[in-house]
Order: sequence, then structure tokens, then C-alpha cells
Amino acid sequence: MEYKYEKLTEKIYVCASSDHRFGTDAFLLAHFSGYRSKDKACDLGTGCGIIPLIMQKQLPPQIIYAVDIQEGAIEQLRLGIERSGAEGIVPVCADLRELWEGAPLGQLDLVTCNPPYKAANAGFESVITAQRIARHEIMCNIDDVCAAAEKLLKFGGRLCMCNRPERLSDVIFAMKQHNIEPKRLRFAAKSPEDAPWLFLIEGKKGSKPFMQVEKQLYIRSGDGFSDELKDIYITGKEGGEQL
Repeated sequence: MEYKYEKLTEKIYVCASSDHRFGTDAFLLAHFSGYRSKDKACDLGTGCGIIPLIMQKQLPPQIIYAVDIQEGAIEQLRLGIERSGAEGIVPVCADLRELWEGAPLGQLDLVTCNPPYKAANAGFESVITAQRIARHEIMCNIDDVCAAAEKLLKFGGRLCMCNRPERLSDVIFAMKQHNIEPKRLRFAAKSPEDAPWLFLIEGKKGSKPFMQVEKQLYIRSGDGFSDELKDIYITGKEGGEQL
């Protein structure tokens, strides 16, 4: 396996490979989550740990459990943590359907998840096992993610996810089935002329029904990235917390 260290800042690095990579959606989700320095958090299906490492840019959560079922992904995360000297990230190799011994049940403020976008038998499936697990609901599905979040979150804790627009009804249904009420929704599109390719959603455990739909996020402006996306790439979240 060939590893490549992708530089997020002068100090923060992500260890990427052909099996465990990352894209723009990870930056958008980390930004959308509105993580706080006082939060206890968990990233489910963390892969190479891109979301926990993005959160190291500015006043990260006091602790973030980074969970993945694949040992190779957790090894890459460990290498990224070591290279970055990051603190507060706890790598966990576990099945989110079962969680792990000593999991902080009912204690977390925030759970994030960038889940597999495709159903198990939908579309072309890569012959590479790691890529199939990342892209298709082979090892877990949306309901599994919401069930795990329900166990981990305290009352009022938040689950933030992203997915393709065609899965929106599935995500909302799964959240509600597990006492997580959808509260915020935002769509992302390449440009104002394009249909959305991604949505970001936040649900709160035990909350009452009411969902705010936020203004659409655009990836590009003219021949380059939009100002908002540039800010997200630089700070890890819009505006960031003041140091």
C-alpha cells in the first residue's frame, strides 16, 4: 500500500491511499457540523480520519472518537495523527452496528458521518473491497448510522451527515425512527446553473419537529472556487472560532 501525506496546514497532515481517500464533501461536512471546542464527538466511518483532522485546524472538540471497521483505515489515521502531533483524536477499529467496549453511550454532543452513498446493489461496485465498503452500503446502511448515533448522543446532541439528494427521504426517515429530529438542511451545487449534488443535514436527539432549510452552497464561482468554499478549505469551518 502506497501512502501519501496530504497537507491541510503547516502542521496537520492526512495520510491518504488509493483505498482510503477524501473529497470536498468531508470539508463541507466538518464545516456544517459547527463543532465546538467543548464538544465530545465521534466520527463514524472515519476512513483516513479526514474529518477529525480537519477539525484540528481551529479549536477542535475536546475529544473525538474516530471509528472505522477497516484496520487499514485506522492505520492511516494513526499515521496522520503521528505526523500531525494531533491530540484528542481516539482511533477506534470497530463495527458501528455494535460499537465498542467502553463506548461513551449517551455522552456525546456531536456525531458526524459521511456514509456510503449507494445502496448495496445500486450502480457499479468497485472490485476493491475498501472502495466498495466506502461507496456502497455493504457493512452498514443509513439506519445503522442513525441507530449508533442514537446510542452515543446525549439528549439534545447532534448528528450531522451528508449524502446524495436521492437519499434524502431515506436519511430523514432513519433519523426520525431513532429519535433524531432533522433540524437543518443545506444543499450544495457545483454552480447556480447546476442541480444539487449533495445535501448536509443536522438532527437533534429528542428535539421537537422543525427544520430550517439554509441557503444553497456553491462550489464554483466563475472559473474558480467560490469565496465560501475557499473559506471552508482554509479554516475548516465558516469563520472559525477566534483564537
